Amino acid sequence: MNSEIISLTQWLKTPPGKYLLAWERTQFDLAVSDIFGYHALQLGFPAIDTLASNRMPHQWLASTDAPDASFASPSDSSADAPSSSRPKIALLTEAGALPFAANSLDLVVLPHTLHLSHEAHATLREVERVLVPEGRVVISGLNPASLWGMRQKRALFYLRFGHKNLFLPDVGESIGYWRLRDWLRLLSFEVESARFGCYRPAFETNEWLSRFAWMDNLGQRWWPIFGAVYFVVAVKRVRGMRLLEPAWKTQKGLASSPAAVANKAGQADIAGK
Repeated sequence: MNSEIISLTQWLKTPPGKYLLAWERTQFDLAVSDIFGYHALQLGFPAIDTLASNRMPHQWLASTDAPDASFASPSDSSADAPSSSRPKIALLTEAGALPFAANSLDLVVLPHTLHLSHEAHATLREVERVLVPEGRVVISGLNPASLWGMRQKRALFYLRFGHKNLFLPDVGESIGYWRLRDWLRLLSFEVESARFGCYRPAFETNEWLSRFAWMDNLGQRWWPIFGAVYFVVAVKRVRGMRLLEPAWKTQKGLASSPAAVANKAGQADIAGK
């Protein structure tokens, strides 16, 4: 068990942290690769480049805290990703007060941003403001209803008595999947897709995590909502709005009227009669 409470940055370099990051990289690459537009924003969590496979011409990484040198150093060989794949922080901002105009971004990615935020609902409301209609938000977060979440709850209970043995970093309030869906619905978001991952038990070594690799496939089939991390893609819907289609799609072709054709054979028959 951990002898002290470590930060999120330090925890991501542990075996379970690398295991989680590997799964999330795959999910982000798959989710953002087919989202088109012009402006995309990753808010927080510079440990991973969530926009690496996205092709929008204008991309930003906004941090809500001071840059962490442990991820900025190119000589750090303990992190999973090479230094060239780590994004550079473009701006420092408050999550609940983004420096973007309303309806100006096509994509906002929130990797563990909500449970790291002091006002998670205000952050999500601000994301709704800056997104264009039909824009997308991609969210990942730790699932409290999982083996990892249950171990963390037990550790937090013993933390009151001075036992510093948290499995996960103490990153703030856990936001469950169903609670997040309620928030999204209230803000006129429609959940487009949702999935869970990382079903292996809360082990701290590569050896034990590898022994239970079979639980990833089993968990996806038999208890999908109990993964250690959830991944949600939602679309901003605006009531009463209808996207305009190109004129050539709605233009109807001119109806052709039947033309009378003289039938000489028929006329000869009639004349003969």
